[in-house]
Amino acid sequence: MRAKIAESLKSAMKAQDKHRLSTLRLIQAAIHDRDIANRGSAKEPASDEEILQILAKMVKQREESAKAFEDGKRPELAAQERGEMEIIRGFLPTQLDDAAVIAAAREAIAATGAASQKDMGKVIAALKQKHAGQMDFGKASGIVKGLLQ
Repeated sequence: MRAKIAESLKSAMKAQDKHRLSTLRLIQAAIHDRDIANRGSAKEPASDEEILQILAKMVKQREESAKAFEDGKRPELAAQERGEMEIIRGFLPTQLDDAAVIAAAREAIAATGAASQKDMGKVIAALKQKHAGQMDFGKASGIVKGLLQ
């Protein structure tokens, strides 16, 4: 994952694509921050799974910012946030649609033997392990909650 980001950074530099370059530098800075935090707690540098979590968090932040900019009547800034979001999404695995999330949730419920909402944590943990970076776990928790009622 790191190599893919570094290669994209090099190609953006060569193409003089300033917008893509700045977004890729933001990604690398976020990964570097996680590496430093891990080093402080005697852990390994960020794994590919952690990098996927970082990227998903960055996408979510940009979605929220774009909405705030639209509400504040700043469409040019909202468009910039959406552009960054698309660049970041290029490194994430394809997102599952709602039907696939429901199917995955049902599968995880069956695999964990969950019977009530008390078991929701086990189901979400199973989903995170199997589908890291492929779904919005905020939405997935709502779906799991509905299925466990």
